[in-house]
Formats: sequence, C-alpha cells, structure tokens
Amino acid sequence: MDIKTIDNFLNKEHLEEILRIKIDFPEKNGIKVYHNKITKNDETYAECIPEKFLKELNKTYHNVAIGILRELSPKKETLYDFSEFHLIITGPNAKFPIHDDTADKLLSGVIYIKPENSSGTNFYKNKKGDGKQVINWKVNRGIFFARKEQETWHSYQGDEKNFRVVLVYNLMTNNLRKVAEVENKNYFLSKIRNIINPYIYKYFKKII
Repeated sequence: MDIKTIDNFLNKEHLEEILRIKIDFPEKNGIKVYHNKITKNDETYAECIPEKFLKELNKTYHNVAIGILRELSPKKETLYDFSEFHLIITGPNAKFPIHDDTADKLLSGVIYIKPENSSGTNFYKNKKGDGKQVINWKVNRGIFFARKEQETWHSYQGDEKNFRVVLVYNLMTNNLRKVAEVENKNYFLSKIRNIINPYIYKYFKKII
C-alpha cells in the first residue's frame, strides 16, 4: 500500500483554530465523530467547524489533496464530489478494528491534532493483521492513502492514557459503481459491505 506522510500539514493558524473548537469527549472506551463536509459547489454541512472556517480549510488544502490523489490513484481524480473534515475523538481505552474504508472515499487522510503524544495509525498487509506498519504520532502529521476494496487494511486505538483527537480529511465520491470499475472489484459486493458494516461494527465491534 502506498502511504503519503506530510509533516506540518496544516499551517499554524489553522492548527490553532482547530484546537480552539469546542468538542465533547466520549467515554474512555468510546469514539466520537463530528461530521463536517463541503461539496465542490461550496455547499456545507458542519457539526463543529464554523462554515467560514470549513470553506477556508477546503480552499487552502484542496489542491494539495487532489495532487496526492492524482499521485496515488489518478483514475479516481475525476470522480471527486465532496470533502469531509471530520473531527474524531478516540477514548484512551477505545479500539477501532482493522478495516479498509468505504468505497466512497477516494482519498483517506488523517491529521494528528492532540495530545502531544498518542498512538499512531496501523497499516497491514491483510485483514488478519500481518505485516503491521505503524505511522507514529506527531502533532500536525498528515497521512494519506487511496483506499482499495479489501486491500488497504488499517486500524487505530487509544494509548490507554489520553484522548486522541484527529482531523480526518477525505476526498469523496457518490459514484460507487465507477469506483468498483477503477479498482476492478465487484460493485454489488462492495455495496453490500458498505451497507452492513456499520451495523456489524455497532453490535459486534467487527468489520467484514
């Protein structure tokens, strides 16, 4: 799997503004997601990031993200529809299982926000967890990859000490059928996994 790592991804002012956003924390074994998105037509939906700031983030980093997508998976560039800027808070004792992201994510990205030290992101050769590779934690480090069905396996968890806060920056599409075509994967199997995985995770903390 090709992984792009960029230190100091956000400029200083943007990092400081994100740190000032008011968020609630989950239980120590929980994970909380604040959803924020902006379309290519500048339509927004935000749970915690002010609309003006969301547009500024998109304007500042969109070309950078598109450039990374073009490098990692050039055939997906034209499928872009919207961007996600989610804040995810992971409790010290929480774990998210090995998974490969949903098919609507053209480019998956995570920027480490706080604390100063925490657990990084784990990547694997397969769902069993073989060939583990850890991208260590460093504040404002960005990690990006172009997901691929049943191939881009990864996971994350708390460090048993502090709440882990990240900004998830994804380039998204609505054209799942074309994604399957580009990846040479079965569209219907991918769609079924996308539908049922949230329920399997909710009740069994697993991903198929």
